[in-house]
Amino acid sequence: MTTEEIREAFLVTDLFAPGEIRGIFTDMDRFVVGGVIPRFGIPISLPNHKNTGRNYFLEQREIGIFNVGGSGIIHADNKTYRLERLDCLYLPAGTREVTFESETESNPARFYFLSTPAHKSFSPALMKKSEATATLLGTQSAANKRTIYKYIYPGGILSCQLVMGYTELEDGSVWNSFPPHTHNRRSEVYFYFDLGQNVVLHLMGLPTQTRHVWIHNEQAVLAPEWSIHAGVGTGTYKFIWGMAGENQRFDDMDSINPHDLK
Repeated sequence: MTTEEIREAFLVTDLFAPGEIRGIFTDMDRFVVGGVIPRFGIPISLPNHKNTGRNYFLEQREIGIFNVGGSGIIHADNKTYRLERLDCLYLPAGTREVTFESETESNPARFYFLSTPAHKSFSPALMKKSEATATLLGTQSAANKRTIYKYIYPGGILSCQLVMGYTELEDGSVWNSFPPHTHNRRSEVYFYFDLGQNVVLHLMGLPTQTRHVWIHNEQAVLAPEWSIHAGVGTGTYKFIWGMAGENQRFDDMDSINPHDLK
């Protein structure tokens, strides 16, 4: 594949626009990847789409929503949830109405979401950043010291198949998910944010036939189950990871020896 073909197939750009809800359907575990920036005082509702084949969007889907902007509110059926920056809301299959709002005009909410099919319904749940499970990984000498925050997973918010969290690199560290690995039983989506003027070189492809994609702020990249996923930036950054597939074990991965990469 050429550079443009790879970007067309795996890179998700233009997720955010003021006053709009944007998203794409993928054929990768039927992920929907989307973003919402509600204007202050003008709520935005989650619409249905013909690709769901259902009466409403979450009739047989679940959704995980992160706020990466200013404070916002999500109304889901008869409940209201307030999300500060890096809070996460999970809504199960069977949720009929979802509406997004921003609480201020100067700093609107920026909601990033992933949705996957669900054959079972769980309880809706809001998790604050302070409540997420934090795991420190990597070393400064390897330039990959980072903290992984887990939100939607078997030890936190329960879901049918969706798993979500985010990773934050420490100053001076630029590598994520290295050494690389694959998930032969599930696929993954990376959403990079807080890059500032930095860029990230995201690595993907078969371990013996690697490819790369240059990532800018608030762009997402799709990683099929056969593909590695790792990245290195020109400075620190954060990324939200989301997985779906055969199981929900966070550590279910097939590690790749860096010396075997080609």
